Amino acid sequence: MSIKFKQDNLVGQSNSFLNVLDQVSQIAPLDKPILIIGERGTGKELIAARLHFLSQRWDQQYLTLNCASLNENLLESELFGHEAGAFTGASKRHEGRFERAHGGTLFLDELANTPGLVQEKLLRVIEYGEFERVGGSRSIKTDVRLICATNEDLPVLAEQGEFRADLLDRLAFDVITLPPMRERQEDIMVLAEHFAINMARELGFELFSGFSEKAKRTLLDYHWPGNVRELKNVVERSVYRTNNAYVPVHDIQLDPFESPYRPRQRIKAPRQQAQALPAQDSTNALPVATTAVVAAKSNLFDFSQVQDFKTLSQDFEVSLIKQALAASQYNQKKTAELLNLTYHQLRGYMKKYQLLESQQA
Repeated sequence: MSIKFKQDNLVGQSNSFLNVLDQVSQIAPLDKPILIIGERGTGKELIAARLHFLSQRWDQQYLTLNCASLNENLLESELFGHEAGAFTGASKRHEGRFERAHGGTLFLDELANTPGLVQEKLLRVIEYGEFERVGGSRSIKTDVRLICATNEDLPVLAEQGEFRADLLDRLAFDVITLPPMRERQEDIMVLAEHFAINMARELGFELFSGFSEKAKRTLLDYHWPGNVRELKNVVERSVYRTNNAYVPVHDIQLDPFESPYRPRQRIKAPRQQAQALPAQDSTNALPVATTAVVAAKSNLFDFSQVQDFKTLSQDFEVSLIKQALAASQYNQKKTAELLNLTYHQLRGYMKKYQLLESQQA
């Protein structure tokens, strides 16, 4: 049996999807923190909203915040507020999200991006229901149901010291893990028809004539790395380009950038010129021996002034990471790919050399 919620696009009939909805219905009435895990585009925001509107707080404030969109200082201020004069530009008192969401629900997306200080204050709010504004000394009580989401593996980050293990324990009263689109094969056409009908209605069509067999096969055979969000964009684009209510959608263009005239050269230069990066070996690390050899060949160091081989290699690794960050426009995931590291390996190196703080500033 298909279950459809047109207002929030929670549409599907697969067992994995229906199990998630059952879990949401079971946990929603409890005033407990919830953690939502899922790849990009799987609907974490929609599940968070559903948790709120199925709870006893449904008629109270529901506030959201993307933790990756602000640096540490702004994030702390936006969550907990600040007093007048707390920092330059703070001309008056500001009430943060926890204060404004009192009695309701606060949804924090991209939780893995929160710095250590904010994690510490979040833990205090969960444990004691109180916090202090930035620049303040008075504790403020709040009653907020906290829902958090991430596409990161938080237990691994906690093991590596990149996320507070005690905060993870408190947040994970229950964890809702959303299945990716590739694990919801039965839902692809259900969702596609849902999105197509809505798009046809938006375009003023009298009806939607469905998909051709070729179009259906294209939709079903694709792996959907962008999940439901990508499927929605692809279907809506296909209906719009067909532009005929009486003709089934036949052509599905998965990549809107696909064109024989697509420019391939890069016009925009990185924020600072980066030197060519040496290729990495199969260990996916920054081997000391390799860095020393490259340093010697490229004359990056004056060996007459270097007494410690360990310092030499560490200095080079820091320089290499900074060059890669600049070449990747400070996108850490792209930087990791450029260095042939995993994202968590890169974060480990950045923590080791205290480079994370400079990225959050």
